Amino acid sequence: MDNEVVVVVVPFVAQGHLNQLLHLSRLLSAYKLPVHVVGTTTHNRQAKLRIHGWNHNSDTNIHFHEFKTPEFESPPPNPNSSTKFPLHLMPSVKASYHLREPFANLLATVSNTARRIVVIHDYLMTKVVQDVVSFPKAEAYVFHCASAFTTYSYVWEAKGRPCLDDVESYTQLTKMPILQHLIPPDFSEFINSNVACQKFNSGNIYDTCKVFDGKFIDYLSKEGHCGSTKQWALGPFNPVSINNNQEPRKRHKALVWLDKQVQDSVIYVAFGSTTSISDEQILELAIGLENSGQKFIWVLRDADKSDIFKGEDRNFELPKGFEERVEGKGLVVRDWAPQLEVLAHIATGGFMSHCGWNSSMESITMGVPIAAWPMHSDQPRNATLITDVLKIGVNVEDWGRGGEVVTSSVIEETIRKLMDSDEGNEIRKRAKKIGEDVRQSMEEGGVTCMEIDTFVAHVTRK
Repeated sequence: MDNEVVVVVVPFVAQGHLNQLLHLSRLLSAYKLPVHVVGTTTHNRQAKLRIHGWNHNSDTNIHFHEFKTPEFESPPPNPNSSTKFPLHLMPSVKASYHLREPFANLLATVSNTARRIVVIHDYLMTKVVQDVVSFPKAEAYVFHCASAFTTYSYVWEAKGRPCLDDVESYTQLTKMPILQHLIPPDFSEFINSNVACQKFNSGNIYDTCKVFDGKFIDYLSKEGHCGSTKQWALGPFNPVSINNNQEPRKRHKALVWLDKQVQDSVIYVAFGSTTSISDEQILELAIGLENSGQKFIWVLRDADKSDIFKGEDRNFELPKGFEERVEGKGLVVRDWAPQLEVLAHIATGGFMSHCGWNSSMESITMGVPIAAWPMHSDQPRNATLITDVLKIGVNVEDWGRGGEVVTSSVIEETIRKLMDSDEGNEIRKRAKKIGEDVRQSMEEGGVTCMEIDTFVAHVTRK
């Protein structure tokens, strides 16, 4: 026990961040490393409820530490806000500051027996883990929840967008949208407060794969990102092999419906856990889906509340008779869908997505091309990676139109292009090839498998 290396994981409280670090916990626990996940009672419960692709209860080496935080008042998501950024989550974000003391207490307990404590924390939780410097046995690694391309783009922009020796990389970076009004002042202040605490970084971890992102991992290494030259691309964190052969009574209705469809015939439509779209946009999307003539699964749900277990769900107005008219051709899902299994299904041929990195990485892994419809934060730059760099997607609209409603005709045209055109077929072939390469990277001798081996060897060194 005295020689044991213990991993302590501290995720940020938004669903996409929680999900990625819970998947990473599974990967590390497979190396016989005990993993302790630190979170609020509400958000740990949320993460465990929504995990797909594996059963967290079957992994006895992952230990959840759930701490209560002060009660807070939080407004519901506002679908008519001028910005799509989820400002309604700020109260729960600020409440997460109170994890600092229980985190330090946990480290004190673990220090009694562990030879080394490996703290892996979301970059937005640096303020919570800052007391790691008080524990000689501990070292901290920063998790960045975006691609290396997107992460490096911030570094490159901060340096004044300099020319690069690699003309191709420079050209790709210049295609990025300028980030105006994507991150409101309140959240910028929160980010800056965490950056100010980043004085103890032993390395950086990304849920990305060198198969398609290796060049930008190298750029980040040269820059010494966040004070460390050590960069590890350990993705995909999500499972790459999905069992879609369970009994029908145990399967989600979306998967049962997909079982009846032919290969690559269905477009999956979902906008993640932080996006609320207006009633007007919902109507346009419904009309566009129907007029496209393509089969679809549409996850129609609002952005997460600060506490997903409290409060009423939003009622959505669809065009009169819509669900009756699309019966057999389309399925509307109003609850949480098993996205990873949907994307892995042979019938799924496209994904209309907000391009959050969690969704993007899952889609890339499963070889599904994307109709990119980014909303806020890193999403427009993730979309640039998908459409302009990897060329495995199409844009729903040009970024930066000030939150205008996207018309049904634009939506219809985009869906047809992705699902029923020569251009879409070529995009799909590229997506399938990259997906196959990414999945192979997780096999023995694959680039990601070796990267994880290297990381584990580093943190368990004598």
